[in-house]
Amino acid sequence: MTSSASGARVEHLTTSGLFSLDGGDWEVENNVWLVGDDHEVIVIDAAHDADAVAARIGDRALRAIVCTHAHNDHVNAAPALAERTGAPILCHPDDLPLWRMTHPDRLPDAELADGQELTVAGTPLRVLHTPGHAPGAVCLYAPELGVLFSGDTLFQGGPGATGRSFSDFPTIVASIRDRLLDLPGDTTVHTGHGPDTAIGSEAPHLQEWIDRGH
Repeated sequence: MTSSASGARVEHLTTSGLFSLDGGDWEVENNVWLVGDDHEVIVIDAAHDADAVAARIGDRALRAIVCTHAHNDHVNAAPALAERTGAPILCHPDDLPLWRMTHPDRLPDAELADGQELTVAGTPLRVLHTPGHAPGAVCLYAPELGVLFSGDTLFQGGPGATGRSFSDFPTIVASIRDRLLDLPGDTTVHTGHGPDTAIGSEAPHLQEWIDRGH
């Protein structure tokens, strides 16, 4: 858990389910992140289990449900959570084709845009558009907390996968190189799956990723 002078903190929940794309299904565990305080929070990636996420929120006000991208495993619980809480779902418009694969009858409530700032518990989070894993993939950078929420753009050991529809390896490399690796090296990276890492731990390996092609 990470705290700042404003009182905001980061909370973590793991949920399990299926990732489905291009006719395949894979069992996955997703990281769900909450940022806020004792009164209000935002949820980053409402994955698989709206009940579990709602239980973690408790009686706090949910200000927004932020989608780092619209693969089904990151958004499948978002409408149910929105219905329970009244919170808006925020998604980058470039990911609407992916969103509609999971939720054809329910659009997000508002768009995310590069450079946009979301504030919760007095703590700003900056939206960084980082396409490659998905066209509308975004990361959220909270400088006061020293953390980056990377979705499936950056993991411990390299970029997110780019072997399926709507993804592109040169694009994700450019996103990581140009948008993420110049953040402070001690920035903690909270990922969409698996363990945390840090910008300074990943930055030296950029050329290795390029050479291996994934």
